[in-house]
Amino acid sequence: MRGEEQWVVLWTPANRSFQRDLELLMMSVSQQQSGRGVPCLRCRGMCTGFEPHSWRKICKSCKCSQEDHSLSSDVEDDRKIGRLLTDSKYATLTARVKGGDGVRIYKRNRMIITNPIVSRKDPTFDTITYEWAPPGLTQKLAMQYMELLPKDMQPVAGTDGAYHRRRQLMRQLPVYDHDPSQCRGLAEGEVKLMEDFVKKYKAEALGVGEVALPGQGGSGKEEGKAQDTGSATGKTPETTNGALESTPAAGLYHCEACKQAVPADCPVVYADRAGYSRQWHPACFVCCQCAEPLVDLIYFWKSGAAWCGRHYCESLRPRCTGCDEIIFSEDYQQAEGMAWHKKHFTCLECETLLTGKAFSLDKGSLRCATCSRSKRL
Repeated sequence: MRGEEQWVVLWTPANRSFQRDLELLMMSVSQQQSGRGVPCLRCRGMCTGFEPHSWRKICKSCKCSQEDHSLSSDVEDDRKIGRLLTDSKYATLTARVKGGDGVRIYKRNRMIITNPIVSRKDPTFDTITYEWAPPGLTQKLAMQYMELLPKDMQPVAGTDGAYHRRRQLMRQLPVYDHDPSQCRGLAEGEVKLMEDFVKKYKAEALGVGEVALPGQGGSGKEEGKAQDTGSATGKTPETTNGALESTPAAGLYHCEACKQAVPADCPVVYADRAGYSRQWHPACFVCCQCAEPLVDLIYFWKSGAAWCGRHYCESLRPRCTGCDEIIFSEDYQQAEGMAWHKKHFTCLECETLLTGKAFSLDKGSLRCATCSRSKRL
């Protein structure tokens, strides 16, 4: 790196820009939620702009998903993650919105690296902004962590990596998986079922990974000493959703996923619900189902593995292929291993209810016989 780096960390409670964003939040939310007219990144000019469907999570114009239109913004994303972490043991990663009637926002750690360029008489600066970075790290460790991620997944502002992060937030942590007010498929009486579902997974599965050097997870070196003490007595504590385990001896650290050795001077990811005897290479901390890196290190622990929010919820309840929401009714439609709310078992084109009628099914899209013939012509 050139010259002497300057390290700037944003999104701390004392930071003025953070407070300003909190105050602007409530004014901007309603405008951001509709997203009307936003171009589709998949159609590349063919779509006339996002036109929201009344209950499907797609554009009525091009049939592409909300993710393909990149509808979210930094402020809205922070609000959604704040809602997810509220009422969990990770609520310290959120802050209350001033005048927001109890609403909390994610204290996203944003990182700016400024390198002076001294090749000219008047110095200039080369600035790199990371739209997210693990909190609580030194400059050196944070940069090491970023360099261990694939280049196209490093969330540098204005790059494909930043867009990928935003898309993954929508995909892995859909707001309608934890906020009943964002659901269109809930019937009367099912709101309480969903609230209990969310409360349970916040208490038992939700986690946020921690970045540290091998052997320094948890509360740091002091906790590591306590773990080593337990190991010296010959006892091996078991792990149940975050209970401590004994840590390996120095030089014997291995990645939980790839099983390769972990250098003692390279950062790793810890998941407190897995216990601190396990660690992952930054690029190996992925969902056990889709193998995608866990966005912002947010995971759900189940059956000895880390899951993204989407696939964790689907492992417990069916997801409607039509509206993409979790189904809380025991009476739903099924076809070819997929599920639908009964009222959403409809033709993608004409919205005709297809229960008891002939239909075609192509990559999750239902069409009645008439619309299916028209599409083939």
